[in-house]
Amino acid sequence: MSNLIAKNIGVLVTMDDERSELSDVNIVIRDGIIEQISNRNNLSAGGPSETLDLSGHIVFPGLINTHHHMYQTLTRAVPGAQNVGLFEWLRTLYPIWGRMDGNAVYASALVGMAELLLSGCTSSSDHLYMYPNGATLDDTIRAAYEIGMRFHPTRGSMSVGESDGGLPPDNLVEKESDILRDSQRLIEKYHNSEVGSMLQVGLAPCSPFSVSSDLMIETASMARAYGVRMHTHLAETQDEEKYCLERFGKRPLEYVMDLGWDNHDVWFAHMVHCCNSDINALATNGIAIAHCPSSNMRLGSGVSPIRRMLKQGVDVGVGVDGSASNDGGHMLAEIRQAMLLARLADALESVDEIASPIDRQFTAREALEIGTIGGAAALGRTDIGRLQVGKCGDFFAIDMNKIYYAGGLSDPVASAVFCASHNVDVVVVNGKVVVQDGMLQTMSMDSVVKRHNRISAEMVS
Repeated sequence: MSNLIAKNIGVLVTMDDERSELSDVNIVIRDGIIEQISNRNNLSAGGPSETLDLSGHIVFPGLINTHHHMYQTLTRAVPGAQNVGLFEWLRTLYPIWGRMDGNAVYASALVGMAELLLSGCTSSSDHLYMYPNGATLDDTIRAAYEIGMRFHPTRGSMSVGESDGGLPPDNLVEKESDILRDSQRLIEKYHNSEVGSMLQVGLAPCSPFSVSSDLMIETASMARAYGVRMHTHLAETQDEEKYCLERFGKRPLEYVMDLGWDNHDVWFAHMVHCCNSDINALATNGIAIAHCPSSNMRLGSGVSPIRRMLKQGVDVGVGVDGSASNDGGHMLAEIRQAMLLARLADALESVDEIASPIDRQFTAREALEIGTIGGAAALGRTDIGRLQVGKCGDFFAIDMNKIYYAGGLSDPVASAVFCASHNVDVVVVNGKVVVQDGMLQTMSMDSVVKRHNRISAEMVS
């Protein structure tokens, strides 16, 4: 039995149904689950406990990253991919990614996870869809176990290469029988659906332009047989829409829904180019979205209409996306970016008379909602994203006495989003302190970063 007591919390942002924000409280976490939330004079915890004094801190539920490609930390800001759209960006980077091996995937996952943890993210998905030179999804799972992150790895795949009309080079695609065999192996070996699970596996064919219709159908069948979630990129660019119309005679969402990707066990990344009927279909079928604002701006893909999605009842989470299309993985900064981009999108829609004017701007608290409870819904979790008794003991804390927040104490919750994003001070995952005083506690990253940079230099050169 292990206890953690976080005491003297200045403000606790619960994200419960009432969106309660509590002052001067304590949290008791036992074996990874919140056992008690009480005022500072009413504290009871049996057995030995580790204690955190969070005086002057504001505490939030751990942020939840719903879309990432951690291997891409190896190829940030590659010159040939800096100023092009998605398809040319991919064509530039595919050959470089083809030089990865298991050690590269493992090192990149450690770097990606460390960056997320330091920014307040406690749970993350990852979409690894190529496996050159013996790399496996196990390499990322080992990294998550060692660094202490709650992890949702997805077994991605590409099966249609250039010679068959797809985008990726033929040497990076796999046989579909091999993909399905390895997907089954990973689910049976690792997936844990219990409350408080630290690891849940999903299945994630890469995109309409890199996998076959048959693989989409077979993947859906396997996922539902095992009760795991399904994920893919969708409606990210106009090039993708053109590809789907020319190859399948359908727009992207219609195409994949006809293949069985049409239920509440699905979440799509991006959904930038979607119309009102698409949004209605997402809402009606309970399909969630991973909104990736920085990546969509970086590649010039467009702006996902998340305000209209949320109004229709679509579950929207936030994703930092790959570190070669975002070039960073700071989750709190991504929450801020989502808020700012939503405000810009509202202004542009009003000017263009695409939709009726929005009567108020997207708020900091709404941005925090999609980064917590929205992310939990996208990943199919009911035990994370909120700080309540019976939920997982995942949170991050910010010392509001730091210079970055000076002058913002009239509303510290909003200030955490509005003010320029910096690394957080404390992160707890599953009741264990992973970051303290702004420093990762589970491993020293100096040697990891050196090895990571050496691998990156060898790949890019």
